[in-house]
Amino acid sequence: MRAGILVLLLLSAEGCRCAPQPRQSCPPGDQFLGRCSSNPYEEKPKCTELNLGYCNDLEYSRTLFPNILGHQSRVETESGAEYLLLSVIHGLLNGECSPEIRLVGCSVLASPCQNDKMIRPCRSTCEALRKDCAHAFEAIEMAWPYFLDCDRFFASDQEGCYDPLKRLKARQEQALSSLSPEEPSTIIQFTYASNAQMYSILKRTTAKCSHISHVYSIGRSIEGRDLLVIEFSSNPGQHELLEPEIKLVGNMHGNEVLGRQLLIYLSQYLCSEYLLGNQRIQTIINTTRIHILASMNPDGYELAAAEGHLLNSWTNGRTNAQNIDLNRNFPDLTSVFYRNRRSRHYRIDHIPIPDAYWFGKVAPETYAVMKWIRSLPFVQSASLHGGELVVSYPFDFSRHPQEERMFSPTPDEQVFKQLARTYADAHATMSNNDTERCGASFYRMRGIINGAMWYSFAGGMSDFNYLHSNCLEITVELGCDKFPAEAELYPEWKQNKEALLSFLESVHRGLKGIVKDVDGNGIKGATVSVRGIRKDVTTAEDGDYWRLLNPGTHILTATAKGYSRVTKRVHLPHTMNKAGRVDFVLEKVPLEPDIDDHLFPTVDSWDRFDPYNQFERYTGPDVAEGGIERQEKPWWWNYFSQSGISPPNWLLRNI
Repeated sequence: MRAGILVLLLLSAEGCRCAPQPRQSCPPGDQFLGRCSSNPYEEKPKCTELNLGYCNDLEYSRTLFPNILGHQSRVETESGAEYLLLSVIHGLLNGECSPEIRLVGCSVLASPCQNDKMIRPCRSTCEALRKDCAHAFEAIEMAWPYFLDCDRFFASDQEGCYDPLKRLKARQEQALSSLSPEEPSTIIQFTYASNAQMYSILKRTTAKCSHISHVYSIGRSIEGRDLLVIEFSSNPGQHELLEPEIKLVGNMHGNEVLGRQLLIYLSQYLCSEYLLGNQRIQTIINTTRIHILASMNPDGYELAAAEGHLLNSWTNGRTNAQNIDLNRNFPDLTSVFYRNRRSRHYRIDHIPIPDAYWFGKVAPETYAVMKWIRSLPFVQSASLHGGELVVSYPFDFSRHPQEERMFSPTPDEQVFKQLARTYADAHATMSNNDTERCGASFYRMRGIINGAMWYSFAGGMSDFNYLHSNCLEITVELGCDKFPAEAELYPEWKQNKEALLSFLESVHRGLKGIVKDVDGNGIKGATVSVRGIRKDVTTAEDGDYWRLLNPGTHILTATAKGYSRVTKRVHLPHTMNKAGRVDFVLEKVPLEPDIDDHLFPTVDSWDRFDPYNQFERYTGPDVAEGGIERQEKPWWWNYFSQSGISPPNWLLRNI
């Protein structure tokens, strides 16, 4: 027994002769929360001068080290990823939540010091900041910074704390009180946005307005850039019965950049004004499903932006990275229409894509937009261009091949003219009769023209929309300067804002309704025709349809294969400011062969899209060895990985 005790004593003594135990490390912030014991013999920290470059505009001038995060000195703080983040956060978030994020972050890295005691920042300020700015971090796929943990590094008002935003709030309140009621409440930064900034703005916008917006990609450019769409709707991501769908497309030609910027601003404006309670914007979004593709040609924009406003030529960046003009790359269905227009039974809606088209060079951007057009029941569309000041409408391809400028109307000539006039008349200068302005050559037509009468070309997107789908698309030429100076962006926004909003509202024109069977089930693919207009529309998945029409008396007929034909007479008064509702109930009838079956494009032939699977390579996920899908680091990771500091994995989401 004694021998056992002696062994234990020897072992205990042996343990005492080992090297001095290292000081127990204290997790960042815990020392100042009272979770770590301190050595009473250590010299207590004293207040020192605040000398951090990105934090020198704080209200106080003295701080204390070690700081809340455990950094022992100014040098250690400056070499950390936290300080680097504060130095670049303005650029990463494109100015949003700036300087608030930096000021609150600085109050953690260098908290105020009085009488050699640290005063921690206020938890209420941190919580308000996170509520207002979390969406901005989510939009760029960045986690909320750990050092802005409101529960861990901040103090309550009862404990005594410092509000790093107090002076900023006072200045903002003073500035807001000086604004006149007429000044806009939505604040937009009128600068050019790079592709990365554009993606970030759109994602931040949808994070801010997640209940009414949604972003999705319709494909990628030849160089792998996303064709990103932002959608606005009361039920984003879903088609709602009888709610019309409208799309706006910009930057089809990469060097025509104004439309791209206007659509970015429009996205921000719709989100902000909806939240501010703008009744007009709320009505538009609550009754319409809006899709905005700000840049159809991000590769071309990249080339044009590299040259800039002063150096960009008339053509550099116009085409995509394959040197394909996207507005000449769509299937030429107009020629198919001209060849068959004299056939009384020939349908000109939903003309199928000829197989021969796929043997040519089809740009991935074109393919993505074609698939997009086919996948949603778009009613109306506008493509924004630059180089003139006019609105043109189909057909863009002349009905006589040898005539470069020949009036070539569609069966919906009057409806197209009204759509074009909606935009031109709401624009500040497009339709006036000033002969000394940009677009003066169109003053006699008050700013609108049939496309083929201006100049003829085949393979255009507007003609394709009209002949392959229900959608009516106009082309808006926004100005004579394809790449205007940055100082012109705000004036251009003011000139086009009302026109864009009026165009969105104009989709609620004409007729809408549901084609149902006797049991009340919607009939997909039924046709609704208007007497005198040789262009039918087809019903969507749930049997709903939309038919843009001008005021007047119209005779409508609805039918579907295997169902009866029903005709109704409808009067649309000039005073009507919304679409009329006309439903149809069809009865099942025995299916009999019809001569029209040999002349009409069948559903099967229209659905025969990309029969040779030309684009499989664009649709597959990026797979690494072992069959695991490769996950790339976000675009902002290079700011940190190339700085020589320890990578801040705490900024990565889902880690």
